[in-house]
Amino acid sequence: MTKGNSTKITDELYRYMLDHNPPLDPVAAKLVERTYAEFPDVAGMQSAEEQGPLLAFLVRLTGARHVVEIGTFTGFSTLAMAQALPDDGAVIACDVSEEWTAYGRESWAEAGVADRIDLRIAPALETLRAMPQEPHIDLAYVDADKESQIAYWEELVPRMRTGGLVVTDNTLFHGRVVDEAATGAAAAVRAFNDHVAADPRMESVLLAISDGLTLSRKR
Repeated sequence: MTKGNSTKITDELYRYMLDHNPPLDPVAAKLVERTYAEFPDVAGMQSAEEQGPLLAFLVRLTGARHVVEIGTFTGFSTLAMAQALPDDGAVIACDVSEEWTAYGRESWAEAGVADRIDLRIAPALETLRAMPQEPHIDLAYVDADKESQIAYWEELVPRMRTGGLVVTDNTLFHGRVVDEAATGAAAAVRAFNDHVAADPRMESVLLAISDGLTLSRKR
């Protein structure tokens, strides 16, 4: 028997939720539509529509100025966080695809926040390891290859300031994390979730938002 009071999200209820969240601005809405139109086979890699306003909310809530994003794709989440930053804030966006991030570059320029985004095309671990080792990151958003999540975590956590927030996407991985026989990416997410839950440096909550979202605060 399942305890709690969870509500099954139907299409109608999902639309109701979006209608009662901050609306996407025209640039972000166009980017979402363009991503689904031009990359239908991989558009699921884009952060869910409701996660844009949530990420912006978290940037403002934490007073973040130094943000790191692991996995940019076409730049929807990057745009949301950059728009929420103060004028002297910046997002270091890590990705390996010039093709996908080119769509982001266009949208960031159109939205007037390109100067707040430092896109680095390289393996994210290389980018992280080149950063200063002292705590300086206010917020990190991780939405990339699942097999590397623990490695990303171990590079990020020492660089997070006290009170800094790591937001990790897809931590329910389509419901497959409950399968003890899972392999591949699902097994990697299971291992990551266990690793996070056992890390005394952070306090974390795993939430059933979209495909699972874990919020982790540096102690």
